Amino acid sequence: MSTFLVDTSVLVDVLRGVPDRVQRLKALVEAGHILACSAITVAELFAGMRQKERAATVALLDSLEHFDVTRPIAEKAGLLRAEWAAKGRTFSLPDLLIAATAIMQGLLLITDNLRDFPMKELQIHQLTE
Repeated sequence: MSTFLVDTSVLVDVLRGVPDRVQRLKALVEAGHILACSAITVAELFAGMRQKERAATVALLDSLEHFDVTRPIAEKAGLLRAEWAAKGRTFSLPDLLIAATAIMQGLLLITDNLRDFPMKELQIHQLTE
């Protein structure tokens, strides 16, 4: 059994009813895995949510485990930003906080947005084949 940290874009697809996303996440749960999200994802979802989407958004979030941003996670995100900036790459702080959460908690990150998550120490679980 593994715990998967689900990236915001994947949860947006679930909320939009993208069948493949819903089916693949259901399959993970049925196999006994745990789905989770970062507090950053909660903020991102609420920031883009329309009022009529609130009930579905809250229900989805209630079905997930949650990981808060702790000081060690924040420090890791800052170090990742500095490391990648030195290589000439800039990433958004929300993405770095999500990546740091997965790294520090030993979680597999579910995302198809590989461009924003190239960190070697990050374990990625892609939903597309």
